[in-house]
Amino acid sequence: MKFNRKTFAATGSALAIVALVTACGGSGQVGQSNDAGGQPAENNKKLTLIPGVQAEPFYISMQCGAEAEAKKLGYELNTSAPQKFDAAMQTEKVNALGSAPPAGLLIAPTDDTAMLAPIQQVKNRGTKIVEVDTALKDTGVAVSSISSDNAEGGKLAAQTLAKLVGDEPGSVLVLDTIAGTSTTNARAKGFEEELKNFPNLKSAGVQFTQNEPDQAASKVTAALASTPDLVGIFATNLNTGEGAATGLRNAGKIGQVNLVGFDASPSEVEGLRKGEYQGLIAQDPASIGQQGVQQAVAALEGKPVQRTITASLHSITKDNMDANQQYFYKQQC
Repeated sequence: MKFNRKTFAATGSALAIVALVTACGGSGQVGQSNDAGGQPAENNKKLTLIPGVQAEPFYISMQCGAEAEAKKLGYELNTSAPQKFDAAMQTEKVNALGSAPPAGLLIAPTDDTAMLAPIQQVKNRGTKIVEVDTALKDTGVAVSSISSDNAEGGKLAAQTLAKLVGDEPGSVLVLDTIAGTSTTNARAKGFEEELKNFPNLKSAGVQFTQNEPDQAASKVTAALASTPDLVGIFATNLNTGEGAATGLRNAGKIGQVNLVGFDASPSEVEGLRKGEYQGLIAQDPASIGQQGVQQAVAALEGKPVQRTITASLHSITKDNMDANQQYFYKQQC
C-alpha cells in the first residue's frame, strides 16, 4: 500500500494492449494480453485487475483470490500492475485499456483524487468499476468498494501494542506512507485515536515515509535519537514495517522497542517468528479479490450489488501465529 503524487498525462490509444501480471502459478512478471476482442465492454467476459503495485504479497494474494473466482464464474481476469505505488504509473495502466476496455475493472486507486479522471474515462466506455483495498473520494464512480476497515485496523494495532507494552510508560511512533492514501492514512488516524485510551502511552507523532523502506529505517533511527523513551512503533503497511525493522536492527533495538506492523507478508511473518516484530495486523486480501470479482460480475449480469463491503482483520502475535496461518500472504498463487 504505496504512494507518490505526480501529475499525469492521458495517453489513450485506440489499439492499446493491456499489460498483465502472469496468472496464478506464474512468475508474477509483467507480460502481454489480448484486448477485449473488439466487443463492447458490457458484452465481453473479460475483467482486469489493476492493483497498487506489482510483486507485493498483499496484491498477489488479492490477485489469486480474484483469478480463482473469475474462473469459477466463467470470466477471464488479467492483472496489470504498476512498478511503484504511484498515480502516474497507475494512470498509464488504466489508459492502456484503450478503446477495447474490459467488462469490469477492479482497481486499487493509488491516489483518492488523482486517479478519478482516468478511471472515470474507463467507466464512460461501459466498464463496471469495483474498488479493491483503496477508494476514490468520489463515491459515484465505482459500483462497489471492498476493503478492510482501516480505521478499525489502526485501533486494533493500538490495542495490540498496548497489550504488548503493558504498564510501561513511553512514546509511540507512527510510520505512515504518503499523504492522500486512503488506507494507510485511516490506519494512522485510528491508531492515534485509540492510543489516547492508554494513559501510559503518548504519541511521538506521525512520520511519512513515501512508502520507501529506506526512509522508514531513517525515520526510526532519528526517532530513537530524539525520543529516548520510545517503547513502540506502528508501521501502517508492509514497506514501512520492513524499513522499521531494519532501523531497529541497525540500532540494536530489536525486541527493546515493540514493533506492530500492518499486513502479513512472508518477510513480516518470518520477522514475527524471529522477534523482529511483536505483532501484525493481517488483512484478508484473497477475500477482497474474490468479493471484488463477485460484485463486478453481479453488476454486469444485472444482479444486486453491495456498494460497500468490509473485509476482516486479525491481530497476530508470536503466541497465536500458528493458529492464524490462513491469513499469511502469498508470493505466488
